[in-house]
Amino acid sequence: MTESPSETQHDDTPLPQSRFFCIDTNGKLSTISSLQEGLNAVKSGGYFWLDYCDPNLEILQPLISELNIHPLTIEDILHVEQLPKLDLFSNYSFMIFNIFENTDSEIQTNELDLIIGSNFVISSARRDQAGRPFLMGFERIAERESQRIKNGPSFLLHLIVDTVTDRKLEVIDQIEGKLDLDEDEILADSRTFDLSRLMDSRRSLMTIRKSIFYEREVVSKLIRQDSPFISEQSIIFFRDVNDHLSRYYEISETARDQVTSLMEIHLSMINNRMSQTSNRTNAIMRRLTLITTIFMPLTLISGIGGMSEFTLLVGEENLKIGYIVLFVLMAIIALVNYSYLKRMEREFNEEE
Repeated sequence: MTESPSETQHDDTPLPQSRFFCIDTNGKLSTISSLQEGLNAVKSGGYFWLDYCDPNLEILQPLISELNIHPLTIEDILHVEQLPKLDLFSNYSFMIFNIFENTDSEIQTNELDLIIGSNFVISSARRDQAGRPFLMGFERIAERESQRIKNGPSFLLHLIVDTVTDRKLEVIDQIEGKLDLDEDEILADSRTFDLSRLMDSRRSLMTIRKSIFYEREVVSKLIRQDSPFISEQSIIFFRDVNDHLSRYYEISETARDQVTSLMEIHLSMINNRMSQTSNRTNAIMRRLTLITTIFMPLTLISGIGGMSEFTLLVGEENLKIGYIVLFVLMAIIALVNYSYLKRMEREFNEEE
């Protein structure tokens, strides 16, 4: 595992564009100014590395004439957002890997194009969101690994691929950390949680999974030595990259399952809250129905008792005792209704 290259740039310092290097037989990097200078340098041994940043057709045109790079390869380099792949040619091998950037909402995929020949390595990528070349500062990593890269272009290619692969774990870790925060917020208060955040994480994980799936295919072909420019001594290093990609693939699958589980938990908690609200509403309606059922006959009786005909029925001399009997009768009716309704409710609960 190698560390990710980084380099601090001041606001008034222009960021580098394309950078060319020559690696001698001792693994020492020397800056060169052009492709022709690299071709002249490797006549005495070693190989050269051309690192392009935001190239256009005019910049890449010399590769066609000087290195016999196929125009379709140049077209693939200029047209970004392609899936990882490996194209084999007689004088070089062309491969595409993906570089991930974690934005506020979802993953942004960037393309890294790599070409390896018998005495050269070519890399091409765009700038990141901060405007920096993706491989900026990578030459310092190459200098620290001089004893390895002196063995040939395939070792430098592995170092680039390994660095890009390590960056994927950083992005996956950020998504996992985001999912842990989402889980805490869902358990704390699912009503205020924005479900679109889980959808963003799900899309990002699907993008990572698809990219790693095809990158494993590319690395597997390199391990099988489908490309004649991958030395047998470097295969063990590419196997290590393949192991990392397989592990990252499994981690992304686990994280995607976690997203599904969080969605189910969120939906379950929302349903529970709706059920609680519905139960409270039903309880209130039962109480109101109980009160209404009890007081309906009492209202009828009190209405009759308040009429003048009631006085005629009991007589004016029996009015006091008549009202007492009426109130007792109303109380008995209320108790009977209450007991009957409570009994019905118990029988209903037992049936459930």
